Amino acid sequence: MSTRTFSLDGYGPRRRSAWDRLTARDSVVWRMDWFMLLAGAALAVVGSLLVYSATRNRTELNQGDPQYFLLRHVLYLLIGIGMMAGTVWLGHRRLRGAVPVLYGISVLLALCVLTPLGATINGSRAWLNLGGGFTIQPAEFIKITVILGMAMLLAAKVDAGDREHPDHRTVVHALGVAALPMAVIMLMPDLGSVMVLVVIVLAVLLASGSSNRWVLGLVLAGAVGAVLVWMLGLLDEYQINRFAAFANPALDPAGVGYNTNQARIAIGSGGLFGKGLFHGTQTTGQFVPEQQTDFVFTVAGEELGFVGAGLILVLLGVVIWRACRIARESTSLYSTIVAAGIVAWFAFQAFENIGMTLGIMPVAGLPLPFVSYGGTSMFAVWIAVGLLQSIRTQRPIAA
Repeated sequence: MSTRTFSLDGYGPRRRSAWDRLTARDSVVWRMDWFMLLAGAALAVVGSLLVYSATRNRTELNQGDPQYFLLRHVLYLLIGIGMMAGTVWLGHRRLRGAVPVLYGISVLLALCVLTPLGATINGSRAWLNLGGGFTIQPAEFIKITVILGMAMLLAAKVDAGDREHPDHRTVVHALGVAALPMAVIMLMPDLGSVMVLVVIVLAVLLASGSSNRWVLGLVLAGAVGAVLVWMLGLLDEYQINRFAAFANPALDPAGVGYNTNQARIAIGSGGLFGKGLFHGTQTTGQFVPEQQTDFVFTVAGEELGFVGAGLILVLLGVVIWRACRIARESTSLYSTIVAAGIVAWFAFQAFENIGMTLGIMPVAGLPLPFVSYGGTSMFAVWIAVGLLQSIRTQRPIAA
């Protein structure tokens, strides 16, 4: 149906007003996935409350200002939403041409972490110190550029109509795109980000229609590599301690097992409806370390209970479900691969983060998407949402 309007004097069409263009059925606003946006916004609001609860009494961290982390978290959220809007405006197709540049910048930033510009936090040299208390974690941006870079290579000949599936040489080149930043991240070391990238690579290959032999081969190679890394002692001591505590939860409860034990105590004490927001004894007593970042889910479990923590899972499920739908309905292989990579990223990182607080996954230092405190993580997540929205809004309208 045509959306043209006509002037009252009957002498021809008149231009639509800005409001008409904004609210028309073919506008970007109308075609965006509002279920995903509202679920992500709800997660961010809940996350702001949880971050405030976890940090308002931590004078050694908040510099005497109870709202220190809350205000920064809200600032990061607003910047992230702005980045999402900018990504939608640019469009994933236009960004496709800039992927090599974006990829190079992200790898360069990761390399800078290994220089004196890098900052070490909790045993991992994974941040760049910007001064004024601000840091960035390049590994978060690498998740995006690896997805875009692999998608660009794997989909090039298929979208052009030259092939039905990526050939073996193309797959090798795409794996090289992922291998370089993964090697740099391993040197930091940031094992959690490497785990996410491995899952992203497998999902991208599956979505691209590449031979299943590549996926099976990579899984086997990963298993062999993990055994060799362990046997050759290539892991840092703190990483070994994390796996040891995961394998044996009763191991050294006052030492290496302290974080996970306190996390389970906090979540278990919440019961069905929780102790009430800002009334968690484990949270107020500051028993759980890194509670505003990696262990933010423990605040939800203790203060909001099973119902509140379950709501977070439902909202994350809505985001991932809508992302899966966008991937399924994409009209190009490039868009499908990008959406599938983001789905794998969000799903695995959420599972790992929540799983480590419940003791079913090893502690890997990964934030909970949309919820945890952290500027770079917030920026990367909302940029990814912007890519998904761009894929949805730029697909052809059904007749």
